[in-house]
Amino acid sequence: MSHSARTPEHEMARVLLVDDDPASRLTLKTVLEAGGYNVDSAASAAEALDLLDEGKYALVLSDLQMESPHAGLKVLAHARMMDYKPATAIITTYQNFRPNPAKRSNSMLIKPEDLPELLGKVADLIGERASRRLERQLRLASA
Repeated sequence: MSHSARTPEHEMARVLLVDDDPASRLTLKTVLEAGGYNVDSAASAAEALDLLDEGKYALVLSDLQMESPHAGLKVLAHARMMDYKPATAIITTYQNFRPNPAKRSNSMLIKPEDLPELLGKVADLIGERASRRLERQLRLASA
């Protein structure tokens, strides 16, 4: 097998990026792809819901406010209902927005202005998801 051949175990994680601002969406998509992720993007909550129903994602990153003030929360709620349980996070540039600390860590706020930190948070979210999936599989195997 050549080094360039990819198997499912070696492919980078798929990320769904949801943002209605074309410049932000393109910038974040470019950064994530440069970080090695396979990225699908959506410009609206409706488009994101269709993509979630069609494919499997390791992580769903969504802007909070799009066609409605809480459209991003609708996207993340839908993502959490998926059988494959992707990690989820809100992306916002609003400086005064504070996430609820009682929420799970996979609902964390990501501010895209610090790109190395953004890629670190993305890797952390995907790693936490992988750990949860492995734990779930081990529990099922030992039951």
